[in-house]
Amino acid sequence: MTKNNQTALLSPRFALALQFANEIHGSQIRKGLGAPYISHLMAVCALVLEYGGDEVQAISALLHDSAEDCGGRPMLETVRVMFGDDVARIVESCTDTFDDPKPAWRPRKEAYLAAMTTKPSSAKLVACADKFHNLSHTLRDIENEGVQQWKSRMATTPNGAAEKQVWYYLGCLNALSTSWTHPLLAEYGRAVIRLCKLLGREDDVALAMKPAGW
Repeated sequence: MTKNNQTALLSPRFALALQFANEIHGSQIRKGLGAPYISHLMAVCALVLEYGGDEVQAISALLHDSAEDCGGRPMLETVRVMFGDDVARIVESCTDTFDDPKPAWRPRKEAYLAAMTTKPSSAKLVACADKFHNLSHTLRDIENEGVQQWKSRMATTPNGAAEKQVWYYLGCLNALSTSWTHPLLAEYGRAVIRLCKLLGREDDVALAMKPAGW
């Protein structure tokens, strides 16, 4: 139960965002067990709300992949018209490319990480929730499949190699930790450390412990 009932109220704009997210992502399937993609968006939104985010951030969480996966800058402008500049700014902050096809993975992610260091806390909360939910699924898959089988499977997927996964999740931790602290960031940091330990990357465990001063 919330201390202030007003913080629990979401307007019809939130309901519209949920419906819109389901419409534009309706044909997409989540990697792994094959859940409808909207499950990820709802989970990220739930994390944002449970960790103190407001309605703008909750709507942004539902739409954080809209521009990247559903139409680029024209989609971002649609989001701006429907849900306002504040939502559009957060969605833009969470987008690593507007191009289709997407540019090469490593330079695209390097640019995203560099930009994330300067983003406001409102955007970092949404980005952190996104990365934490993705990493939670990665950890689940490793524990369900076993480390070696997971590594073998991921090695056959584009940009899925274990080394790349660790590099990116660790990079996100460093970028998000720049000028921002938050309970969800601490949870994400612990998840990154767990990933490094499961994969036997002890040097990266030490790197993961630095951003939050652990």
